[in-house]
Amino acid sequence: MPTTTVVADRQTTASLHAISDVSDNLVRARSMATPLSSFPGLLPRDTQTAYAIQTNSIVNWPDEVGGWKVGGITPAFREHFAAERLAGPIFKSQIVQISDGHDVTMTVFDRGFAAIEAEFIIKTAKPVGPKNFDTSNPHLEDLVASIHVGAEIASSPLAAINDIGPGAIISDFGNNAGLVIGPEISRWQERSSDPVDITVEVDGKTVGSITRSIGDDALAAFGFLVDLTLSRGLTMPAGTYVTCGALSGIHDVAPGVESNVVFGGLAEFSVSFARRYPTT
Repeated sequence: MPTTTVVADRQTTASLHAISDVSDNLVRARSMATPLSSFPGLLPRDTQTAYAIQTNSIVNWPDEVGGWKVGGITPAFREHFAAERLAGPIFKSQIVQISDGHDVTMTVFDRGFAAIEAEFIIKTAKPVGPKNFDTSNPHLEDLVASIHVGAEIASSPLAAINDIGPGAIISDFGNNAGLVIGPEISRWQERSSDPVDITVEVDGKTVGSITRSIGDDALAAFGFLVDLTLSRGLTMPAGTYVTCGALSGIHDVAPGVESNVVFGGLAEFSVSFARRYPTT
């Protein structure tokens, strides 16, 4: 066997071990609700490796994927990772429905990272995957069953996850820990350009306020996820929920605090935060 082939095989084996080790460490930290003081292994320097870690962790996580979060990559990291957005799984047990005027309690990692983000949320109408999607005629609106207001709960055992960057965020389930799905926006196609006043409060203090519309970039974020899903050889079943990016920003929370989210003229709801405990 040529020497170059042996070296390549060893490098591939080493890379697979590194991916597996990081994945195992991240899954263990989440399962045990144990804070991490640093990234637990070799930090991915490209999205391919980070998504490989994420895929390995999804396989080993005892829950089904019910949705996907799409988030923006901060400008400081975009050139290196050659991407403006990233994605991570949202598991079914962490997806909750909420009605206008109601409240819900969500769990986050104590002494880790925790935040709430107001979001537009798309529910898919059809399966999206390599075997059932016509890439030559991708009408995104045909894939949308409904659009809702809601909130992503971002949380990780790694407190500095956002500072470390996309390699860490993608690897650790996109820094996601739950999804709150609010009321559906009726006739969203007709109202896609309508301005919506969005406000987020934490413990009674306004921490984010912005006016946005569905048409600003919700479908663009969804289009990114469709492309990423196909490139990874994955399939999104019909009924998958997709968050389309933080609207008013990423707002820090912690166990014991309460947040109020207002989508002017559409819905208002509250989220209380509790400590997440080990699941094993």
